[in-house]
Amino acid sequence: MASRNQNRPPRSPSSKKEGVEGIPLDKRRRIGMGRTGGATNVERKPFGSVNRKLDVTATSDVGSCAEGSDCGNVEFTKEEVDALVNERLKMKKFDHKGNLELVSELNARLKVCIKWFQKRDESHVEEEGKLQIALDALEKKCTETEAEMKNKEERFSATISELRQDNACLQQRLSKEESEKLDAIACHRKENEARIALEVLQASLSKDLEKAQQDILAANQRASSVDDMYKRLQEYNLSLQQYNSKLHAELEVARESLKRVEKEKSTIVENHSTLRGRYSSLQDQLNLARTAQDEALNQKDTLANEVKCLRGELQQVREDRDRQVAQVQALTSDLVKYKESTGESCAKLEYLMEKTKSLEETCSSQREQICLLEHQLTAANEKLKMSDLSSIETRTEFEKQKRTVRELQERLAETENQLVEGEKLRKKLHNTILELKGNIRVFCRVRPVLPDDGAGSEPPVISYPTSTEALGRGIDVIQSGQKYPFTFDKVFNHDASQQEVFVEISQLVQSALDGYKVCIFAYGQTGSGKTYTMMGRPEAPEQKGLIPRSLEQIFQTSQSLMAQGWKYKMQASMLEIYNETIRDLLSTNKSSSTENGAPGKQYTIKHDANGNTYVTDLTIVDVCRMEEISSLLRQAAQSRSVGKTQMNEQSSRSHFVFTLRISGVNEGTEQQVQGVLNLIDLAGSERLSRSGATGDRLKETQAINRSLSCLSDVIFALAKKEDHVPFRNSKLTYLLQPCLGGDSKTLMFVNISPDPASVGESLCSLRFAARVNACEIGIPRRQMLAQTPARPADSRLSYG
Repeated sequence: MASRNQNRPPRSPSSKKEGVEGIPLDKRRRIGMGRTGGATNVERKPFGSVNRKLDVTATSDVGSCAEGSDCGNVEFTKEEVDALVNERLKMKKFDHKGNLELVSELNARLKVCIKWFQKRDESHVEEEGKLQIALDALEKKCTETEAEMKNKEERFSATISELRQDNACLQQRLSKEESEKLDAIACHRKENEARIALEVLQASLSKDLEKAQQDILAANQRASSVDDMYKRLQEYNLSLQQYNSKLHAELEVARESLKRVEKEKSTIVENHSTLRGRYSSLQDQLNLARTAQDEALNQKDTLANEVKCLRGELQQVREDRDRQVAQVQALTSDLVKYKESTGESCAKLEYLMEKTKSLEETCSSQREQICLLEHQLTAANEKLKMSDLSSIETRTEFEKQKRTVRELQERLAETENQLVEGEKLRKKLHNTILELKGNIRVFCRVRPVLPDDGAGSEPPVISYPTSTEALGRGIDVIQSGQKYPFTFDKVFNHDASQQEVFVEISQLVQSALDGYKVCIFAYGQTGSGKTYTMMGRPEAPEQKGLIPRSLEQIFQTSQSLMAQGWKYKMQASMLEIYNETIRDLLSTNKSSSTENGAPGKQYTIKHDANGNTYVTDLTIVDVCRMEEISSLLRQAAQSRSVGKTQMNEQSSRSHFVFTLRISGVNEGTEQQVQGVLNLIDLAGSERLSRSGATGDRLKETQAINRSLSCLSDVIFALAKKEDHVPFRNSKLTYLLQPCLGGDSKTLMFVNISPDPASVGESLCSLRFAARVNACEIGIPRRQMLAQTPARPADSRLSYG
C-alpha cells in the first residue's frame, strides 16, 4: 500500500482541483524536485507553454531534470502527455543552433516522460507482487476455513444422527414401559377381583357355618325326645359332610387363586426393579444430551466469531478490488490514447496492455474468489442456522424427555405404593386362608416299600379311599381283617415327591417371613421316614428335605422383597434333646456334650415377658446365604446322636430342633416384623418289645417315649381347653410352648411305614395324629410394630 501512495497513477480528467494560481491541476504538469536535504518542490508550470516561446529558465530546468536520474518526482497528466506527443517544433531555416536546442529540449522532455512511465510500471509490478502475496494468503486462509467448516459440518451431522438414534431408543423404551404399565394395571385389577371374591367367599362361609351350627344344635335337642328322628339325623350328618367337602373344594380353588396372585405379585416386583434400572439409564442419557447441547452452543459461538472475521476480511478485499478496478480502468483508457497518439512508444504500450490484461485476469480471478467466498459465507450462515435449529430441536426433545422422566417417576412412585398395598393385602389374605384351614394341621405321609419290608407275601395293610370327600385326605389301615379309617388335612402316598410335600407347607414358611411363629415337626415310629422328610438326602438335589427347601424359599423371598425396602436379619441355632438333656449341635467346645452319661454343660430354657423363648449359652449364628445353612446342617448331622435298633440301622435317638429367627425392617414404611420358624425332627416312637433295646438304648427309648407322651398330654389338654397345660413335664414341650400356644401356626407330619409288621405302631401314630387334628388353638398374632421408628432386633435368638 505504501508504494501505491508514493507513486500514484495519473489522475483522471474528471477530478479537477483548483491550484495555487486558480488554474485546474489537470491542465498543469507537476514536476517535483528531489527530496534530499530540505529541498522544496519546484513550482509546476503549464505544459501548454511549449506552443509558445520557451524561456531559458524553463529550458534549463527541464534539461537539468532530463540529464540526471535523481532530479525528483515528475508527474504528467493526460493532457500534458498528449500535448508533448503532438507538439510540433517551430524551426528557423538558418538558426541551426536554436533548432538543435529545441529538439534537444523536446527529447529531454520525452525522456522524462518515458522515465516516468518506466517508474510507474515498476511501481505497478511491485504492487502486483504484493497483491499476489496477499491473494495467496487469502486463498490459503479460505482453504483452511473451508476444511474447518467441513469438519464442523461432519461433527454436527454425527451429533444429529446420535441424537436421532437416542430419540428412537427413548421412544421404544417409552412404548415398552407403557405396555408394562398396562400389564401392571391389569394384574392389580385381577388382584382386586380376587380379593373381592375371597371376601364374598369368606362371608358366605361364615354364614353357612353359623347356619350349620344352629341346625346341629336343633337336631341334638330333637334327638333326645324323638327316637324316629335318628335316621334323619344320620342323613342330615351325611349331607353336612358332603357340604364340608364342598367347602374344602372351594378352599382349594381359593388356594390356587392365591398362588396366582402371588405369581402376579412377583411379576410386579420384577417390573418395579426393571423400571428403576431404566430410570437410571434415562438419567444418564439426559446428562449426555445436556453435554452435547452445551458443546453445540460453544461451536455455534465459535462459528459466529469466525463468520464475523470473514465478513471483515471480505469487506477489506472488496475495497481493494474496487481500488484496483478503478486503477485498471484508468490504465486502460491511458493505454488506448497512448497507442493512438504515438508510434514510438507502441511497443511499450503493448507491453503495458499485456500487463493490464494480466491485471484484469487477476482481478477477474479475485472476483471469482470473492464470489466463492460469498457463497461459502452464505453456506456457513445456512449451516449456522441449521445448527441453531438443531439446537432448538435438541432442547425441545430434552424438555420432552424431562417431562417423560418426571411422568415415569410419578408412575414409579404410584406403582411402589400399589406394591406396598398389594403386599399388605397378600399377607392379610394369606393369613385369612391359613386361619380358615386351621392353625394346627396334620399331614400324613407313607414311605415307599423297602426291600427289607415283609410286604411281598402279605396283602397291603394301607389303602387310600377314592371317594370325592376323602380323596387325597383319607387313609385306611387294615389290621386282622378290620379296617380303621382316618382323615387328615392332607395324605401323601408312597409316590409323593419331596417337592410335592414342600408345596403344601410353603405357605406356612411364608407366614414365618410375614412375622408369625411357625412350627413344623415330624412324628412317627423309627424307620418311617421322618429324617428323610425333614432333611432329605444331601447328595441328591431333587431329594432335598423340608428344612433346606424352606430356607431356600425364605432367602429367595427376602431377596425379592429388598426392592420394596425390606431388610432382613436371620439367626439360626440347632440343638437336640437327648435323655431330657439339651445339646448344642453347633458348639465347637467338646466338653459341652455329654459322653457316657456324664453331664456336660447345662442349658436352661427361659421365657420372657413378651412370650419369647430362648436357651441360655446356646450357639447362635447369623446367616445370609444358603451355603452357610448347608454347612451348619452338615455339622449338626455329624454331632447328632444316632444308634442301632432292631427296627433301623441308624435310628435318631434324640429330638432335633432347628430354629430360624427372622427380623425384618422396612425403612420406607417404618414397619418391623419378627418371625420364628421351628423345624423339628422328633425321635422315633416304638414299643420296647419291638425295638429290642437294652442298657443305654433302653434308657434312650424310655426317655423318648416319655417326652412324646408329654407332647400328647399337652396337645390333648389344648384340645380339651383345660386351664392347666403341662408344658413343664418335658424339655421338648417346654421349649415348644410358644409354638403350641395361642399365637402360632403348627403343622405335624405323621410318618408311617407300609410294613405289615409295623401296623400296630402305625395305628398308634395315626390315632395320636387324629387327636392332634381335632385340637384347636387361638388366632395367630403377627409380631409387627407398624409406623414406629426402626430399631435393631435383639441378637438373642428366641423360639417364639
